Amino acid sequence: AMEAPFRRHRARYKGPAAPPWKETYRRRCMERLRNSRAKLLDRHRQAGERVRGQAVGALLVQEVMEQEWQTLQAAQGSLPSLRGKEALAQMLEDPDELAVLEEIQQELILQEQLVIEEYERSLQFDEECLNAMLDGLDVSDKVICPVCRKNNLTVRNHLVFCQCGLYISTQGMTEGKLRSLLENTVTEHSHRCFHNPEFTVTSGMEEEAASLLMSCPVSLNVEFL
Repeated sequence: AMEAPFRRHRARYKGPAAPPWKETYRRRCMERLRNSRAKLLDRHRQAGERVRGQAVGALLVQEVMEQEWQTLQAAQGSLPSLRGKEALAQMLEDPDELAVLEEIQQELILQEQLVIEEYERSLQFDEECLNAMLDGLDVSDKVICPVCRKNNLTVRNHLVFCQCGLYISTQGMTEGKLRSLLENTVTEHSHRCFHNPEFTVTSGMEEEAASLLMSCPVSLNVEFL
């Protein structure tokens, strides 16, 4: 739906009316937006915490456009410079230039949304894997290995191991205990953070036994087994 007005603009302003700065500016804005992926996702997460489930407007586009305009203006000198809080669109009087600016803005907004959608899809995939793991903790008390998420763990009184190579010394461990430990740790984490944690095994030093580590790119790492 967003593309239609764009194409009209493109057809109207493709000719000699397209300002000389258009391509350089467009390319630089796109590059800056791509290189700011981490910043964009950070803003998306913060916005997500405030307005769960509601569509959030452009998060980084305005900033990217203003920064790149200042860079271009400094290099060319012929372009009007941004002053204070003045919006970019307010400086340009030529309707052709304004239309080009709007076209670039729409393109950047679209790019931003694609990055966010891709991120949301990967989160959803992680969540589905995690749910599958928790579903695997069914009444039989069999526990799916949190590291490989494929095999059932073998639990002995003093040992927890899996075909994938997970091998941990424990004291008085049972399937039931391990299951509730995993469930509680994951549930408690999900109350604080909507990132999905990952499980890894720390390789034990000579003195120390290996242990299971739950880590999250956003919140803390917890060693719990």
